[in-house]
Amino acid sequence: MTSTSATEAFDAAERTMWSGRSEAYAGSFARLCAHPVRALLDAAGIAAGTRVLDVGTGTGTAALAALARGARVSAVDADAGMVAAARTAGVDARIGVLPELPYPDAEFDAVVGNFVLNHVGRPRTALAELRRVLRPGGTMALTVWAGGRQSGMELLGRACDAAGAVPPDHLPRLDPDEDFGRTTEGFAALLAEAGLADARCAEVVWEHRPTAEEWWSGAAAGIGTIGLIVTSQSPGTVLKIRREYDRLAAEFADGQGRLVLPYTALLGSGRRV
Repeated sequence: MTSTSATEAFDAAERTMWSGRSEAYAGSFARLCAHPVRALLDAAGIAAGTRVLDVGTGTGTAALAALARGARVSAVDADAGMVAAARTAGVDARIGVLPELPYPDAEFDAVVGNFVLNHVGRPRTALAELRRVLRPGGTMALTVWAGGRQSGMELLGRACDAAGAVPPDHLPRLDPDEDFGRTTEGFAALLAEAGLADARCAEVVWEHRPTAEEWWSGAAAGIGTIGLIVTSQSPGTVLKIRREYDRLAAEFADGQGRLVLPYTALLGSGRRV
């Protein structure tokens, strides 16, 4: 497969993955992804009057937090269902699919994206577009997942392995030529390569504490790569995965009805010169 076709396949798989799943996302993984939002907005210098673009807004978590600070917020997402959910919550959201955004050059004081760069087939091209809509002197701040298997996905992945689940061929796979180091150094270097000054990156570490049922519901609804694996199995295999999940989840139980799932994100930022 050529680089171009691999990228197109990745983007197509991502669009299919999220289509029609805004409600399922809101009830499961959205709370996980919400944790770094305050630090993300701080890194971008979001305050009253800031003209900010939230890219990949999802159900609008970061956009709503920016609105609460008095910022002037616009938001985009590639999925129509996510855009509708964000609008219902009070966000000025529209459909926008990276690497092409429906805004003129230098439109915003700040651009933020909470776990959006994970979901584009051409991260560098996407960053160039985000830089285009940022005014000179403006700040960009983005989060991505750190490298390595995060605990919650490890739990679900182990359950799939124990049940004998076979991953489907249509999983999103980023072309290796488009990838970047999922470390603080690697992400900072990517932002610097995109032409951002003062590029920096830090880890954000936290414990996500969902109920076992909440955590399972996201995968069962097809959310994320692990969700595609679960939902592509036969009904019998899905039942086996659930049994293995219930067994393995006991390792993460806090004794009060919740799981303790450590997570690490990378928070990168830089300034357009």
